[in-house]
Amino acid sequence: MTYLIQFFSNRVLITAGIAWLIAQMIKVILTMITSRKFDFTRITGTGGMPSSHSAFTVALATAIGFTDGFDSTLFAAAAAFSIVVMYDATGIRRSAGQQAVILNKIVDRLGKEDLSETGKRLKELLGHTPKQVFVGAFLGFAVAVIRHLILI
Repeated sequence: MTYLIQFFSNRVLITAGIAWLIAQMIKVILTMITSRKFDFTRITGTGGMPSSHSAFTVALATAIGFTDGFDSTLFAAAAAFSIVVMYDATGIRRSAGQQAVILNKIVDRLGKEDLSETGKRLKELLGHTPKQVFVGAFLGFAVAVIRHLILI
């Protein structure tokens, strides 16, 4: 029971979680504005504006910096982790999403919608544009700074 209490009182983890939740809520709101419908998959889905992965990891690193010092080894590891996640989001995952778009179009044009291997179309919204990653990173940083100022 003590571990559970410690887990839910971890300020750094809570800060990162708040940044992720805000980013996901923004995605839902933006989807509702653009498509005029509620898309439940945007609550937990990947891709889109802003990057919740970037928001989470930057908030995590920034909160660690405030807690343990920006010169700490833990902050350095968290910052490096954030950079890798953001690079992956704009590189590999974005490319995979673009490939999924092309493959889905090929399947549609051939008229052979035998999706027995996966049971569905390939997921196209995987990665992020650099702008989506930047906005997510800024959001994560802002959440961590605000939480730090409130909790001092």
